[in-house]
Amino acid sequence: MTASTPPPPPAGPSGTEVPFDSTAQIMTEITTQLGERLGRVRLHGLPRRGPAAPRPAPGAATARQAPPLVAVAHGSRDPRALRTVTALLDRVRALRPGLTVRLGHIELNAPLLPDTLARLNGPAVAVPLLLARGHHVGHDIPAALADAPHLTACLARPLGPHPLLAEALHARLEEAGARRPSAVVLAAAGSRAPESATDTARTARLLSDRLGGVPVLPAYASAPPEGGPPGTPLSVPAALRALAARGHHRPAVASCFTAPGRFAAQCAAAAPGPAAAPLGDHPALARLVLHRYDQALAARSAYDHDPTGAATVAV
Repeated sequence: MTASTPPPPPAGPSGTEVPFDSTAQIMTEITTQLGERLGRVRLHGLPRRGPAAPRPAPGAATARQAPPLVAVAHGSRDPRALRTVTALLDRVRALRPGLTVRLGHIELNAPLLPDTLARLNGPAVAVPLLLARGHHVGHDIPAALADAPHLTACLARPLGPHPLLAEALHARLEEAGARRPSAVVLAAAGSRAPESATDTARTARLLSDRLGGVPVLPAYASAPPEGGPPGTPLSVPAALRALAARGHHRPAVASCFTAPGRFAAQCAAAAPGPAAAPLGDHPALARLVLHRYDQALAARSAYDHDPTGAATVAV
């Protein structure tokens, strides 16, 4: 191993060499140059100093570049509904600081969705705070987005069905005292759209799985109390009678509603056993809102980079 040659003395203003006047000065110059060169070297396999920055979730944009999340709630005359949705969105903001989160209602409450969209510019992601597909997701929200040509907005999927939704439903049942129910009625708002029945039935299966196979019967608050034609979703009272015929006389009622309202109160009043509260600001629901937002961003990104335009945002 040979010794390194000391660096030449620094040049003076005229280009002539200025001799070092001491050994200490020579060592100082060597240390300075070595530090500068090492600063440009990246050692493979060694971690950088300082805490590692958390990696964003797949498809998640950083807060600085992320488009606003427009949460679309149904709206209700019940004054608790707006407070509940506001608390949910506060939890969403806490989970992703810096993300712009706005609220728009389909009806009954301010701000209405068109008013919220009018205050935005550029890209945005609309996330329905609805728990299944139906007319609002398939028609009303897309129509509002189409009427806002100043935005490049995409529409996320509704919150259900999803395992996070089943997690929140399960937690609300436990809070109501239904830790080991013999059977459950999953009470949802309902829709004439067949996709709504498909989604609600899937959520019922996910909840049944979380409960270890307990029977979970999906039902609609909006269905005729005596039930409709064969093959149509049951009403909540009809579902309760069907379970009673199987020997389940005190089934629990799971409230598949984002916030309090007429339907949620009506279903809870019909329950012969424990009745869960609406999902509200449950942490799993807040995570699900961000998950749908990230899914929509990822799908839009795939569409933007696919020259065939084959990728679309599923709604």
